[in-house]
Amino acid sequence: MQSSSKHNDRPSNDHYETDIRYTFDLCHWILKPIGMYPLIFNRTSKYERIASVLLILLCCSILQFVIVPFGNHMLFTEKDMNTFVKYLGPLTFSLSTFFKYCYFGTKGTAIGRCVKHVERDWKMLQDKNHRMIMIRHVTISRNLIKLCAVFLYTGGLSYHTIIPLLSKKNINVNVTFRPLTYPGYENFFDVQKSPAYEIVYCMHCVYVLVTGNITMAAYSLTTIFATHACGQIKIQTTRLENLTKGEKLLEKVVKDRLAVIVSGHVQILKFMRSIESALHEMFLIEIIVSTALLCLLEYLCMMEWESSDAIAILTYVGLLISFTFNILIYCYVGELLLGQGSEIAYASYNTEWYNLPRRKSRDIVLLLAISKYPIRLTAGKIFVLSLNTFGAVLKSSIVYLNMLRTVTEF
Repeated sequence: MQSSSKHNDRPSNDHYETDIRYTFDLCHWILKPIGMYPLIFNRTSKYERIASVLLILLCCSILQFVIVPFGNHMLFTEKDMNTFVKYLGPLTFSLSTFFKYCYFGTKGTAIGRCVKHVERDWKMLQDKNHRMIMIRHVTISRNLIKLCAVFLYTGGLSYHTIIPLLSKKNINVNVTFRPLTYPGYENFFDVQKSPAYEIVYCMHCVYVLVTGNITMAAYSLTTIFATHACGQIKIQTTRLENLTKGEKLLEKVVKDRLAVIVSGHVQILKFMRSIESALHEMFLIEIIVSTALLCLLEYLCMMEWESSDAIAILTYVGLLISFTFNILIYCYVGELLLGQGSEIAYASYNTEWYNLPRRKSRDIVLLLAISKYPIRLTAGKIFVLSLNTFGAVLKSSIVYLNMLRTVTEF
């Protein structure tokens, strides 16, 4: 039994280390600066774990450096309704990012199980054609992550740098008021004096990088897991298409092929359940927050259009495109999984089952029945991640925009 287990654990893919590195290297670059890497990937040294604890404390301090004075200003100081609405979006994003950061800390073990499943699938790949299928899907995930990062960091950095630098106001000719992205520091110290202003400004720039990495961590993990599942489903459909091809269809040959297909299908279902269990609460946060942020950004674009501030309009439009694209990524990978999950049912139906031995042809029925109900990614087990959900988010943001205009009498 021991020799058999060792044989089963032996990698079938000679290039598995390179393939795993290619799959997760972008994710490593995102997770390491925020200290989440050792919580998800267990192969870390003692010094890496110590560095992770220090990075987590540092990132939490940076987040609180913005959230505490900003939240205090919004709750107790700000009285103007339009200004309150203007800052409500950044405060919502800040709080949701901090919650997601804590969520990663509590769900690190569950996410780590999904990572181990991906690594095990790469080790067990035997067919070169199957490996090429998986590499194509990994390339898709890498391109989506890169595109998402471009939108997110470009929009975030422009909001935190361009608007404060290009919107200085002169008060009483002799006094220059230098605005910051987030107000509220006046209650603690004179933020207009140097070097206090420069320090706070630089901290805001570091803050946008931290929040960007936290947000990108969620996107990258979701994209990698979803495209990996799609690749495994594609392999299953290929096996079903080849079930009745090749050598003479002896009962033992069909039995072995069906055993591989059913075993692979079961592993895919387990993997999908692990993704759903680990990330469905975070998907719900993304749906709710994205709806609110799209509504607020649409409102701010209308406000700046009335005031003819071209710089602010371009910045808010960039942020609007960024958040729209990011929620589209979640819904797109969910739709991708729904479509790919149905492919197994179609492939089972199109199999030349009438050429199979009589007893084995009946085994296709059970596989077909299970494949008709693919596992779906949901947001808090309430909303199914699909393109229909993306359309619902856009419609809801417009509805809330009309409500907001009515309340603020814009």
